[in-house]
Amino acid sequence: MRIESTPRQEAYRQTAADFAARSIRSRAGELDAAGRFPAAIVDEAAGLGLLGVTIPGDDGGAGRDTVAYALALEAVATASAAVAMILAVHNSLVAEVVARFGSDDQRRTWLRRLASGQSLGACALAEPDAVAGAGAGALGVAAVRDGERYVLGGRTAWVANAGAAELFVVFGTSEAGGERGRPGAFLVPGDAPGLQRAAAPDALGVRGLDCRDLVFQDVRLGGDALLGAPGDARRVRDWALDGVRVATGALAVGIGQAAFDEALAYASRTQAEGASLGRRQSVRSTLADTATDLDAARLLVLKAAAAREQQERCTLEASMAKLAAAEAARQAADRTVQLLAASAYERGSTAERLLRDARAADIYHGTSTVQRLTLAAELLGEASGLRE
Repeated sequence: MRIESTPRQEAYRQTAADFAARSIRSRAGELDAAGRFPAAIVDEAAGLGLLGVTIPGDDGGAGRDTVAYALALEAVATASAAVAMILAVHNSLVAEVVARFGSDDQRRTWLRRLASGQSLGACALAEPDAVAGAGAGALGVAAVRDGERYVLGGRTAWVANAGAAELFVVFGTSEAGGERGRPGAFLVPGDAPGLQRAAAPDALGVRGLDCRDLVFQDVRLGGDALLGAPGDARRVRDWALDGVRVATGALAVGIGQAAFDEALAYASRTQAEGASLGRRQSVRSTLADTATDLDAARLLVLKAAAAREQQERCTLEASMAKLAAAEAARQAADRTVQLLAASAYERGSTAERLLRDARAADIYHGTSTVQRLTLAAELLGEASGLRE
């Protein structure tokens, strides 16, 4: 069996790789140090269809499949994990969600704006593993039905893209029972009265996402803001998480590949200069292990991306890919710092940045511990119980 991308998928990967080399790689260290949202780079990405990769061309997107999307994200992440994460959040947690669950009016209002990059999207996930104090069954902010309207109240944390976003996907629940108490997923415009964007803590890695905490103070929404049907919040969220975990897996592989490239270049250089480092068996074994781990993770990501195209849900494949890729990236970055020693330990070095970024990939959209719990639940047929 031969596994390879199609010419169309490879062409899009190359487009993303050229963009990364031309506009991102030389600025990645500066972007990380400043921690500022890279608006000009995101605008350029929009012109290449990278803000609507899987959205049909008729809706303003690039009309590519999820495999092409994963390949493109990996290529971007080899230059900057932050830029890749901005794209992943916008595509997987907002644009694709609106495309799949949005009403005709919601799609007409938002989908072309999102896919073309005219409007940036963000998602207030508020997962239990990411938000302090959230209970095992927590799901977003409080949402109370008031006649034909909904009133949102509460706070969500670490919302990527939040500073620049014009649209938020928000999940709400109510303590009330019965039909009116069922949770819902909502589209919340960035200028909604009562919505405040508070400063988030300074991040260790993947800096420049313009993360904010969102504060909802009696944010009143019409029934037309409901995404899907009442009670669909978990279904929407779980479907979105499948997609963003495939994307985060691709991103993690990109981080790991960048770290491996640093290590390989260093070992090759020392060998060419007559030093013994590149000839040491321990170094050669480390390079071999890292290359193998990354390629295995990459194949799992591509398998999950293909499953996303072919199946209603790809929870098993997505969690497996995200787990393997995050751990491969972390191992690759750690081994590179170990190999380069003092030069990598210096603040501002590429290897140091990749080490911090790899840790973020391990945490975002469900830690490795969460992925293991999800996988076990899927394998044991307990997935619905876990989600509840």
